[in-house]
Amino acid sequence: MRRANTISRARGFTLVEVMVAVIVICIGLLGIAKMQALALSNMTSSRLRSLAAIEAASLAASMHSNRNYWFATPPASIVLNPAVNPVVTSSDGALQAQTITDLAALGACVGTSNGVSMCPNGVQLAAYDVARWFTNVEGLLPNSKSTILCTAVVVNAPVACTIQITWSEVAVAVTSQEATQQASGANTGQAFDTPTYTLYVEP
Repeated sequence: MRRANTISRARGFTLVEVMVAVIVICIGLLGIAKMQALALSNMTSSRLRSLAAIEAASLAASMHSNRNYWFATPPASIVLNPAVNPVVTSSDGALQAQTITDLAALGACVGTSNGVSMCPNGVQLAAYDVARWFTNVEGLLPNSKSTILCTAVVVNAPVACTIQITWSEVAVAVTSQEATQQASGANTGQAFDTPTYTLYVEP
């Protein structure tokens, strides 16, 4: 009789061990799934930030190649925001109008036509570069907004421009606090992270 009770107790104890092991394994698998989601989120964020850096450097290169405009008569500001109308606003009215025209029908600003340059002046080339650049940024970065600010020309001082790009990112919450903040921000439009990339340029 005593042996039977011992066997019964041993069987029950083994069952408890199995249940505990299953619970531990399930918790571990949930942790692995969370880490995988976090890794994918971080990879996406890194990709978007790299694209922002590449695009800002691309516009900086265009500024360097068109010094007739960006060095001599740079605009005080250019704001490119697809969420508003017009999508392009600038302190330089000619640049703004030409950029909006180029966005509607992006033409070519390379080469000549009947011996005449396709973009005979710096404003047209700058507008083409900004329109092409804005189209690329809008296609690569979600909810993007770009701002270009340049200082006024001062004697014996280099022209300085700042290229700033903002966009939206969805980040995976690691802790319960972050999850609560994201849930509370969903109704206020703040559920997304809005990183900013800034590049200083001297055309």
